[in-house]
Amino acid sequence: MANAVLTNFVFNNPTKLLFGTGSLGDLHQEKLPGTKALLLTSRGYSVFQNGSFDKTVSELELAGCAYAHLAGVSENPSKEDCEAAGAFARAQGCDFIVALGGGAVLDSSVAVAIMAANGGDLWDYVTGGTGKGLVAKNDPLPIVTIATSSGTGSEMNEWGVISKLDTHEKIGLGDARCKPKIAVVDPQYMLTVPPKYTAFQGFDALFHNTEVMMSTSLNLMSEPLALSAIANIWQYLPIAVRDGKNLQAREHVACASTLAGITMQLTSTTAQHSMEHAMSAWHRNLQHGAGLIMISKEFAQFFIDRHAADERFVKMARVMGYPQSRDPQDFIKALVKLQEDCGVADLKMSDYGIKKEECLTLAKCARDTMGGLYPANPCEVSDEDIAGIFERSYR
Repeated sequence: MANAVLTNFVFNNPTKLLFGTGSLGDLHQEKLPGTKALLLTSRGYSVFQNGSFDKTVSELELAGCAYAHLAGVSENPSKEDCEAAGAFARAQGCDFIVALGGGAVLDSSVAVAIMAANGGDLWDYVTGGTGKGLVAKNDPLPIVTIATSSGTGSEMNEWGVISKLDTHEKIGLGDARCKPKIAVVDPQYMLTVPPKYTAFQGFDALFHNTEVMMSTSLNLMSEPLALSAIANIWQYLPIAVRDGKNLQAREHVACASTLAGITMQLTSTTAQHSMEHAMSAWHRNLQHGAGLIMISKEFAQFFIDRHAADERFVKMARVMGYPQSRDPQDFIKALVKLQEDCGVADLKMSDYGIKKEECLTLAKCARDTMGGLYPANPCEVSDEDIAGIFERSYR
């Protein structure tokens, strides 16, 4: 049972966070960790449309810092993307990274920082699956993160998720030396995120925090932060989905996402994330948040049925519209309502090419590649249990 909250924990995060509307305009006043930045963005146009690229360039220039721009990151970033970006950084003589964009860019910056300083094969430094689990010999390049979406929380921690396409592996890669030196979260650059992606990203942030609440390593510091984040997403994500220009809603969802970046340093997420990584490793057109939404109800129901973390689910329900709750099932009711309010309750695995007969394959992939999250589950789960959750989630 996982109802007890731990009283021992370790927290070490040297990242300086600049949060709030207008905060990107303060970047030039900070001591940047180098003289020439790799300005890393996605291959899309969002950072040009929302104005964050021009503003970031202006801030670097005001700081007297040179840069080389690379639009080298795809959704669900690949090993090859990161290796190429690392080689580009070396060739350009960059001594730090400015990661500007959403979760894919922030995630990949960890791998790029390692590869820029070490070269070789990225999978040498990955633990899990076919990775070799080696420690990078040379210190990774310092990182500055500038988040333009609210989902992963990666602006605040040393973790990123990278895909190896030929083996269908999608695995978290981390190095304590990759904690960002500076993180900027300026919600005014999130106003142009489309409704669908606002929902997907917001639910990713939600599940980081709900999984922290379920986790066996929940502690006295992570619990109140996670509950605060859940409450903010419950109240403000539907508003941000309906009215993307609502700056107040964007600010509150952004704060919840950033809080997740902190809670995940205090408390591990669970196999829900392992499961989704397997889904999008095999089906790269699947957005991470969408995959999490599809399996979330049945994942939580599995532990509720076993009374594995009843008090935790009640606490979450109480900040999600059921303030007098005493029933863990209220969490499921609140979760379904939030999905309905955000227009994502009808997502189907089959629409992304997933077949029901894949469920056990995905379950085994989840454990093989991201088994490190399984000890955080509030009770034991077998591969057959995970396959059953996939099957019950399937539409």
